[in-house]
Amino acid sequence: MASLLLTDAPATHVRLITLNRPERRNAMTAELCSALHAELDAIAADRSCRVVVITGAPPAFCVGLDLGGYGSSPGADGSDEARDQLANQEHMSRLILKVRATPQPVIAAVNGAAAGFGLALSLASDIRYAVPEAVFRAVFLNVGVSNCDMGTSWLLPRLIGASRAHELMLTGRRVGAEEALRIGLVADVVEPGALLDRALEAARQITQWSPWGIRLTKQGMWSALEIPSEQAAIEYEDRQQIMALHGLAPRESVSAFLEKRPASFVD
Repeated sequence: MASLLLTDAPATHVRLITLNRPERRNAMTAELCSALHAELDAIAADRSCRVVVITGAPPAFCVGLDLGGYGSSPGADGSDEARDQLANQEHMSRLILKVRATPQPVIAAVNGAAAGFGLALSLASDIRYAVPEAVFRAVFLNVGVSNCDMGTSWLLPRLIGASRAHELMLTGRRVGAEEALRIGLVADVVEPGALLDRALEAARQITQWSPWGIRLTKQGMWSALEIPSEQAAIEYEDRQQIMALHGLAPRESVSAFLEKRPASFVD
């Protein structure tokens, strides 16, 4: 049986994760979700990994929950239906939080449909690139429940603005790649054969910087979305900078600049 999750190291300090249920368009199941949890836990503890790229085996990125059956998450033992359903729900939603909490930047290479859970997974990533055939859609309405699910109600307005997010969430309409680029949902649209190259190009750019500085930048950017005022954001940044200055990276960065050479950072 093929692995539900493929992992690779296509470049130095870069980890590639591929959802591998192409026959189901990478629809999410408890088994696949558990595999993603485990892989992200391992990556978070691996200081040699500086960037993560997530994509899907063609023809899709991830079309959401597998309506043929999600299965049972850890902790869902059949003894209490309501508790089991909550365990399944939290199994998925906590993965979205984990993508955000992963210290390394996460790049979503959206190679097809990103719907429902797939949409949330792309939104939780730090950077999104897409192919022209990519489609983004909140589809929870399709099964008669709220489109506010898996963090989408929090993430989408912060990425594209409240007005556009309300329209997309309430109509449930499809958003093509070119519109996604126009409204700021993705950073670039490239041909299918160039998608991973585009993601890896960005990953390599990130790996040139201090790993500690990059981790603090990711943490700071996400934290800023929850900080209530400019003053609070600046005070947070002040503490980040003082903490960073006590590391080895600033000294190496300055030396490399003055000596006109590439910097070499400790993982």
